[in-house]
Amino acid sequence: MRAKLAALSIFVFMGAGICSAQTAATQADYSTVYCSGFVSDQKVPDATRVVSGEQSNVKVLFGRGDYVTINRGQDKGVRVGDRYSVVRPESDPSGVNWFKWQVKLLKAMGTHYLDAGQLRVVNVQSKTATAQVTLSCDYMQRGDIALPFQERPEPTFKDAGAFDHFAPVSGKPVAMVVQARDYQQSAGQGNTVYVNLGTNKGVKVGDYFRIFRYQGTLVELAPQTKGFQDRLYGFGSSPGRYNWNDLPREVLGEGIVLNVSRNSSTIFVTYSTADIYTGDYVEVE
Repeated sequence: MRAKLAALSIFVFMGAGICSAQTAATQADYSTVYCSGFVSDQKVPDATRVVSGEQSNVKVLFGRGDYVTINRGQDKGVRVGDRYSVVRPESDPSGVNWFKWQVKLLKAMGTHYLDAGQLRVVNVQSKTATAQVTLSCDYMQRGDIALPFQERPEPTFKDAGAFDHFAPVSGKPVAMVVQARDYQQSAGQGNTVYVNLGTNKGVKVGDYFRIFRYQGTLVELAPQTKGFQDRLYGFGSSPGRYNWNDLPREVLGEGIVLNVSRNSSTIFVTYSTADIYTGDYVEVE
């Protein structure tokens, strides 16, 4: 138990200061779109892999400008100039849950794939090909999956001035922030998070999600004080009891959909007024 609490403390520390009240929307650039990662319940084709690279006797990780080898060559139709996106499946190495349903929701969403970067083939052999790393989102390593490059749509951003801090309930599908990029448990403006809502509910790239929370819920597994929403010993109390559904929800920010699969969406947080935690809620605007 102490180990878990210590791990939770580390995550809170890492997330501290990520966001405070912001005044302008963040715009996503090329690397934001192509390094955002995704979650899918469909297995990614993994026949093409990074198998080695130059200076493999001393290099175990590869980055931009390095030359790597993939296990496909002339015999599989690979040509000079071909482009690949490199991904790998990953899971949270800590094994610590921030909120009650996190593991169950992640399992239903599918596998998280990290975007490691992009390759361009510069030389082809009979059964292998040499490619240069042209975009580095994270380190590449042997065994990473190389997918034929596909353009990703670049959604249109809206003016942050239109953000409504007291927005009423939209009445559209609701989900949760289940995971954040790099397995942080907190996020803010300019960060990427993953939610358990996708094409099965009509979500598409470019849609906006509103992020909010209810005061007084005890979803988080971190130690909490019951009833903190209206009373806290030594710091005053209301004349009557108020439950989480008696008080206005707190609208924390909004984000735009960069990637979407059947059960999940990748959200880039374009605006935030406070720290966003896994376990917070989202709704389609």
